[in-house]
Amino acid sequence: MFKFLIVAAFVLSSSAYSATTIHNIASHPYWLKLGHYQQSISGSHESEVDSHSFFLSVNGKFDPHAELLATIEAFQSENNDVTCQFPARYQWLKQNFYSEWPELACPEIKTWQKLINPKGMTLVFPTAFMNDPASMFGHTLLRIDAKDQTRSRELIAFAVNFAAEPDATDNAALYALKGLIGQYPGKFTLMPYYRKVREYNDLESRDMWEYKLALSESEIQRVLLHLWELQWATFDYFFIDENCSYQLLALLQVARDDLNLSNNFSSHAIPSDTVKALAEHKLLSMPRYRPASGTMLINYESQLTDEQIDIARKLKNGEPLSGFSLTAEQAVPVLEMAYEWLNYQYYDQGLEREAIAPRLTALLHQRSKLLLPSPFARPVTPSISPEKGHDSSRFGMVFNHFKYSENRYGFSYRMAYHDLLDNAGGFIPGAQISFFDIEGDLDSEGNAYLEHVYFIDAMSLAPDNRLFDSWSWNMRVGFDRKPTDDKRKGRAFIQGGYGKSFGDASGFQSYFLASSLLQAGELTDSVSLGLGTEFGLIWQASDAQKLALTAQGFWLANNASTNHQIELAAHWQIALAQNWGLRSSYVYQNQQSTEQQLKLQLLHYF
Repeated sequence: MFKFLIVAAFVLSSSAYSATTIHNIASHPYWLKLGHYQQSISGSHESEVDSHSFFLSVNGKFDPHAELLATIEAFQSENNDVTCQFPARYQWLKQNFYSEWPELACPEIKTWQKLINPKGMTLVFPTAFMNDPASMFGHTLLRIDAKDQTRSRELIAFAVNFAAEPDATDNAALYALKGLIGQYPGKFTLMPYYRKVREYNDLESRDMWEYKLALSESEIQRVLLHLWELQWATFDYFFIDENCSYQLLALLQVARDDLNLSNNFSSHAIPSDTVKALAEHKLLSMPRYRPASGTMLINYESQLTDEQIDIARKLKNGEPLSGFSLTAEQAVPVLEMAYEWLNYQYYDQGLEREAIAPRLTALLHQRSKLLLPSPFARPVTPSISPEKGHDSSRFGMVFNHFKYSENRYGFSYRMAYHDLLDNAGGFIPGAQISFFDIEGDLDSEGNAYLEHVYFIDAMSLAPDNRLFDSWSWNMRVGFDRKPTDDKRKGRAFIQGGYGKSFGDASGFQSYFLASSLLQAGELTDSVSLGLGTEFGLIWQASDAQKLALTAQGFWLANNASTNHQIELAAHWQIALAQNWGLRSSYVYQNQQSTEQQLKLQLLHYF
């Protein structure tokens, strides 16, 4: 009874204190960050956390004031379970407002911190992976660097990852749709870093960039205490905005009271843009480049002759080294190539370990007998890292000159992210993913026209080489206009192609795709199916200039007005600066009638 009276008196005294300060605490930016609250235009708040277990108040998701009162009441009731569930809240309130509270005493957290042994943090950016809808924009995660960590031990460090938890029975299309509308829960997880390196570097062959974060040990402890709180939290995962990169920013910004990283990402959060946000806040050091296994393999291949590639292929397939008359100097490169090639296929194709492991061991054993250094130069680090590439959104001023109709002036806007003519620095070559690309214009009488809306315009041009039989593809979904006898008429369409590309995606490249088309609207009498081809030449003439020639033709079924659709185009883009470009295009179209178009665009990336 006496103890109860003491606690009651303590609560009453703190309530008097709260009467003048509780409102200020509840509206403090750091308290809002701890609760992941976002403010609406009307001034109300809502937390992005969607699990009830993260809140102590019944209305905590929508009321930071109520959540603060419930939190203070729980902490002052000496409920150690609650204190240890929310250590970041407790530490911040104690250090800033309630210094009389006892020190945090949580044995499980101390054991966890000792296991992690944190000294630093590294942001890791695996580049885009075009064959997975969830990874087309890249990814970000954190590595926790231990005090005793060395370069050789960093793979066993812990990694912090935020990702969706999809239904294993969903196919790729359903996965993409559910990810767009937030139908998957997202969670933070802690795992060994080597698992993520294996997933991204080996299985998906994605280059990785590693940026040391400029955070002190005390700031890192703040982040980790909040990460502990988030093990009870789930979020609705959205590919476009509330995704892996956005949630990592929301986690990292608790390192400092005045650090606001997520505020500028209300509509979409592209991973490369979130890396830029950290750079703008002076939190990133110079990155370290970790080439993917596929990048390493292509680098080896570029330094070997056709004869050496053939020998390496035979060694990879199990033929003995003794079957070839090679000096030690000649044997070293083919053995190293054979090992890397077989190791790549083991991960990429999911080969049986029982069959592949003995061959890998034999190749390593034979190489170890040759006491000579590797003859291979390391892959060249790209001159521009991802945070130095152009921004993902784009606005353009457009001039359209038509041969058979009057000139028009207009604008274009693209939400995200990169097309094949954009400045290539910082992006993977030969890959395009354009999301919500819209263009409109006006004629001399003030009539407005919607020229196109491309909801998605994606292309992956993986060139064939001596090692890989690669396939290329594209997909476009949206609305645009085509010439007819009296005006340019609109159509809704889905178009896709599959084929081959050749050459160097960073230099000169060609591609040929077999394509299909489904269209409907004012342009056609009914739903029309088209089959055809698409061909293109792309030349990176210099760091600042890119040219492309494209052609596509379709034979149309179920279309009374015409049975064909042809388009030829030439494009030239000059990068005026990192975030400015000038693009000129000539387009010839033939469907119900012929039209020639000259387009000029001044593009700004933001």
